[in-house]
Amino acid sequence: MFKLIPRLLVSVFVLYIALFGLTKAIRYPEPIAAIKLGLAPASKTPDLMPAHTINAADVPANWSTGAEEMPATVDFEGAQVTFDEFLASTNTNAFLVIRDGVLTYEKYLNGMSAQTRLPSYSVAKTMTSLMIGKLIDEGSINESDTFVSILPQFKAGTSFDKVTIRDLLDMKAGVGVSDNYPTGPSGWGVAIAQMYASTDVDWFLMHNRMMKEEPGAFAEYRSVDTQMLGMIIKKVTGRSLVDYFSENIWQKVGASEIATWNVDRVGGTEKAFCCFNATARDYALVGTELIKPTSNIISGAWLTRISTSVVTLDYGWGYGAQVWHPYPGINLMLGLHGQFVWMDPANKTVIVKLSDEPTSSDGRSERVAPVLKLISEQN
Repeated sequence: MFKLIPRLLVSVFVLYIALFGLTKAIRYPEPIAAIKLGLAPASKTPDLMPAHTINAADVPANWSTGAEEMPATVDFEGAQVTFDEFLASTNTNAFLVIRDGVLTYEKYLNGMSAQTRLPSYSVAKTMTSLMIGKLIDEGSINESDTFVSILPQFKAGTSFDKVTIRDLLDMKAGVGVSDNYPTGPSGWGVAIAQMYASTDVDWFLMHNRMMKEEPGAFAEYRSVDTQMLGMIIKKVTGRSLVDYFSENIWQKVGASEIATWNVDRVGGTEKAFCCFNATARDYALVGTELIKPTSNIISGAWLTRISTSVVTLDYGWGYGAQVWHPYPGINLMLGLHGQFVWMDPANKTVIVKLSDEPTSSDGRSERVAPVLKLISEQN
């Protein structure tokens, strides 16, 4: 037995060195870091990847506060449950309701607070769309521009070269990087997991330009589309996403806390499709701006664009320009693990729900949405 231990340790060391070499070759975090990232709860992942910082606004917004009772019970997954049971069963960390700019309800669970920075996952896609809209408004880019006309180093000599900004906005690019999120170790090698954990997203895209459909021919939710939009922003502005976002969004909404955007490596490229992190109140500030008839951060034309369904995706919900439309008149920023920024202009209401749902609960959004609708419409 004692003779076997040194051999076992040598074998483990050799295996680790081999895995370390493999992860370096495919631009992945070293094995232990990758395992930690794969096993961490949603709320802890931002601290496991490098990030760029977005400072709080020079002039933070002042919240007006009120008092509002939530429904005693809600219909959730076929049963009447108390509102607190709904929050607990959906692993909620923060739940806010804002009516006509007034914060009427605010609750934090699991040790979180108004100062806790929480991940948004695909809520970041809408943040990226706001920056694309700004560039379109100022004439720096057009929706008809192809990706490779802006980043010619990615020309593939295939239909990839025909992918336009419009295709990317509406999830119709056809690039074959599926958003398949298997749970546990089996999921760590799939393409979307590789892009999420990548230490070089440019390298990742260069090696994942295969096409599944012709551009514009078929709509399927694919995070690679948003990453390509983020790369366009970086190229056209000559700036990092955080710098452009800070100037055009974060400062203007009056964000009160520091936000972060995870990057592939220190000083590298932001993961535009997933990895924006902020406090619940600051997410609410962005949502509040997007239900105003006249906004400080978005033009009327781009507000119409993000509020208009172009395709139908998961749950039969409408989608357009990186924003979901679960019901007529509702805009929704939606992220994996139960992240919601619900925007209801007709009722002048924004709801923020940030959660720690496991990957296995993906698909629950269509059952959470009716509860948010009920609260949004209550007087």
